Amino acid sequence: MPQLCLLCCLCSISLKLFASNEPLSILPLNSLPEENMGRAHYKLCDRLKLEKKQRRMCRRDPGVAETLREAITMSALECQYQFRFERWNCTLEGRHRANILKRGFKETAFLYAISSAGLTHAMAKACSAGRMERCTCDEAPDLENRKAWQWGGCGDNLKYANKFVKDFLGKRSNKDLRARVDMHNTNVGMKVIKAGVETTCKCHGVSGSCTVQTCWRQLLPFHEIGKQLKQRYETSVKVGSSTNEPLPGLNDQIPRTMDLLHIEDSPSFCRPSKYSSGTAARKCYKDKNCEAICCGRGHNTQSREVTRPCQCQVRWCCYVECKQCTQREEVYTCKG
Repeated sequence: MPQLCLLCCLCSISLKLFASNEPLSILPLNSLPEENMGRAHYKLCDRLKLEKKQRRMCRRDPGVAETLREAITMSALECQYQFRFERWNCTLEGRHRANILKRGFKETAFLYAISSAGLTHAMAKACSAGRMERCTCDEAPDLENRKAWQWGGCGDNLKYANKFVKDFLGKRSNKDLRARVDMHNTNVGMKVIKAGVETTCKCHGVSGSCTVQTCWRQLLPFHEIGKQLKQRYETSVKVGSSTNEPLPGLNDQIPRTMDLLHIEDSPSFCRPSKYSSGTAARKCYKDKNCEAICCGRGHNTQSREVTRPCQCQVRWCCYVECKQCTQREEVYTCKG
């Protein structure tokens, strides 16, 4: 099951990154010094514990290894951001994520979708940035009205990215319901990326007359993709047959191609279990989500002093001057 491997990489590699002293940011694709390039990407491909075909695809282009690492980190960070106010906060602890991926929860559906979306987005961006040997900018589409403007710039290469991701993840058997649902959710992630493509134009001409426009296609920021997938998670449809039909009495909605699907109800995530660490000691926001996250157990309140920049002013020419203000704030955490 190739994509399951990618999801495991998403969680395990990100956990290693979070445990280090590196900043929580998208990893740069040129992080390796030039003198250490060549076959240095082989080691990263091996660390990702890929299937045989995936490892071969990873090794054939140095840009693939770094793009995979970026996709893994980007997807994990976005998952944690989208679920920061939820009982399940996209925990990446080994046994928890492994057990989640074995089930058919709504959370599993989101992980499949965010994983494929992250890889598609990262690959399309890597192509347009010139970081790949086998792809470059997006080709000009066959558009009807090209008299008033010309295709130019360097668009994100979604066409190549889609082809790569489908080939990389491979085809799974569709004989059982779980396989069909996993593949469906994988495709949702890719379709959300495609639906968010925008045409960006820049004017050229005397005194801003915009005689000619140069246009290119651009993907939405990945944070927006994560937001859309989170909305689909909220409306995920529970199915229980080989035809992906909704279970009778639970949901009268017929699943659409852009709906996330799940096949079993999620646990509460309130108490420690094989799926999460529970919500004891989790930080919450008193008037926003303490009641929900703390599962009715109540919350503790602590007062602390914090120092933050304040009364900032821009000074000529090129710097911002701030005072340091100290204030007390209350921190709320769930009771055990």
